[in-house]
Amino acid sequence: MHTEVHVHGNIPLRSGVRLADVEAAIRPWLDYVDVDSVAEATSAREDEPGIAYDPRRRVLEICWSGWVGRRFHEVVEQSLHALSPLADDAAEIEVSYYHDDGRDEYGVVFVGPDPAAIHEAKRRRMVDDLKSLLGRHFNESEVADVVQLVNQLFDARAPAPGTARRVETQAPERVPLATSKKHLH
Repeated sequence: MHTEVHVHGNIPLRSGVRLADVEAAIRPWLDYVDVDSVAEATSAREDEPGIAYDPRRRVLEICWSGWVGRRFHEVVEQSLHALSPLADDAAEIEVSYYHDDGRDEYGVVFVGPDPAAIHEAKRRRMVDDLKSLLGRHFNESEVADVVQLVNQLFDARAPAPGTARRVETQAPERVPLATSKKHLH
């Protein structure tokens, strides 16, 4: 059984990162879709660029859709985590699965140069999500109280300065989408 997937996000890369470095990091993904290079990693949708490396801006742009099998989530997560040592700053990559039975799942994989940068990106994402959700029902002061509590929780779990880089083995949380089979951008 094949599932449609959409992977979307931009990863800022360190100075000196070459296309060969990027291709080595995402080799499992390239092998999975049976292509040899980033240039061949085109999207199944014509209006999407696929996977594009921009050396001038030092960014890996991902806007890729395809039909995948059961192992894809492991392969894409492994590939994205392998990009962490090449990242200049933390980024979030959205991975959306559109199943034939109408179920949709959404996940986020965080990529970053170190655990502290990833932790901060997760905090920003959580705060943005909370403000969006709670802002529909509560005033700014009430939302600020919740955001303050969330910041305290994140502070309590912050990685110690100088913590060695580690690859997160936990899969991203996948949540059902409330929408139909539409891409998120």
